[in-house]
Amino acid sequence: MMHDQTPIRWPAPAKLNLFLHVNGRRPDGYHELQTLFIFLNHGDWLEFEPIPGSDQLTLSPAIPGVPDEQNLIIRAARLLQSRLASPQGAHIRLEKVLPMGGGIGGGSSDAASTLLALNRLWKLQLPRSQLQAIGLTLGADVPFFLCGGNAWVEGIGDIIAPLELEHALPGARFAVVKPAAGLETKAIFSHPLLKRDCASATIQGFAAAHYQFGSNALQPVAQTLCPEIGQAIDWLASKGLQGRMTGSGSAVFAPIAQSVDLQDAPQTWQVKMCNNLRLHPLTEWASDGEIKG
Repeated sequence: MMHDQTPIRWPAPAKLNLFLHVNGRRPDGYHELQTLFIFLNHGDWLEFEPIPGSDQLTLSPAIPGVPDEQNLIIRAARLLQSRLASPQGAHIRLEKVLPMGGGIGGGSSDAASTLLALNRLWKLQLPRSQLQAIGLTLGADVPFFLCGGNAWVEGIGDIIAPLELEHALPGARFAVVKPAAGLETKAIFSHPLLKRDCASATIQGFAAAHYQFGSNALQPVAQTLCPEIGQAIDWLASKGLQGRMTGSGSAVFAPIAQSVDLQDAPQTWQVKMCNNLRLHPLTEWASDGEIKG
């Protein structure tokens, strides 16, 4: 059932990859992956002010070093504009909370929430499947942020299976650490030492181990390219926590089962305590394949 009242501020939650396996490389250069995405109760916020009769799009504040033609928020809005019968524009305000280059989905999540918001505000009424197809042209992670719930994802990010109730994850608390240094995703996937032959995983195997399942196949190469990732994992280990990189880094995370003091992290690191979510907070804003909370 769709909401009747449009929100003023639209959340764009962070994600974690609980594991990430690389199963092969396709002839077109893309990699076949398996991963489990979950949402966190932490993220960016977006506000939208529609401009009827104009195709003007503005984003404030501007993101330093990211021109409009590369900004996923503006690109998402323009892709929706191309489907309008009459001109519509918007003033968009971004409250940027998530660090860039962390592997926690900030830009992809912003793009997905933009698609959801403007699809409603501009009265396009595109179904979820069409929004996901648009999202895939923006980035491999964007369709996940439109699927509604935590999901098992394969292929290049285009094969998405929301977790069924019997595989639902228990509630958990996580420490998420973003070191100051970052790295380019392309540098990891093009690295000759990247392990590209992980054994095929199953959702049943994951369900038996949950937060202890598998590994992140990108992590060894990422640690070579960005030693701070290893330093962050070692720091978590010193607290009795088992850390792992999320996505292509450089952020790392660890489930927390007991009280732990994380106040002594290096000042240049960002440390956040988060909880997992079963559903995206905007799951009801797409009209097909709806997941009931």
